[in-house]
Amino acid sequence: MHAPTDSHWAAVKRILCYLKGTTSYGFHITRGSSFALHGVTDADWAGSIDDRKSTGGYLVFFGQTPISWKFGKQRTVARSSTEDEYKALADGTAEVIWLQYLLTDLQVPSVFTPTIAPTIWCDNLGATYLLANPIFHARTKHVEVDYHFVHDRVAKKEIQICFVPSRDQLVDVFTEPLPVVSFTAFRFKLRVDPPPSA
Repeated sequence: MHAPTDSHWAAVKRILCYLKGTTSYGFHITRGSSFALHGVTDADWAGSIDDRKSTGGYLVFFGQTPISWKFGKQRTVARSSTEDEYKALADGTAEVIWLQYLLTDLQVPSVFTPTIAPTIWCDNLGATYLLANPIFHARTKHVEVDYHFVHDRVAKKEIQICFVPSRDQLVDVFTEPLPVVSFTAFRFKLRVDPPPSA
């Protein structure tokens, strides 16, 4: 914003062209048989060439419908991909827990039972291993608060964390540039489509 270059201007024009061509696209909310909450988290390690901060965040589904998402530049520079993915995982966990409480207060049925905790999918093995191996955590003290927050929720069986391969990481569409084929496939899986033809 303070020192834009021609490459920044070209990126802005490309975004505006995309938005103009997809004004009819949107989320399609459909009735489903499941009221389950589940989420996906991701981050791109040091993705910003200006300050080497990572872009990360989460997407939460209620059944098949995306209902909450947040992606943006993280506040601090991550020293490893595990750290930036774990920050995104902690943010996603906090959102899923908050949505559980909200849906319970609204008396939405079957949101949470002790035997079926919401699942959050993460494509970073290091971040998922942190939950299972506290000795490994000793080398990552800079993520200690996030670690304890997520670990406590997993230990209480309020949430479960599962690994998803990077090729199937749905929220890459929010955190990094993708080939057209992958972008289109992920957009379809997110149920962001043009309205049906009349």
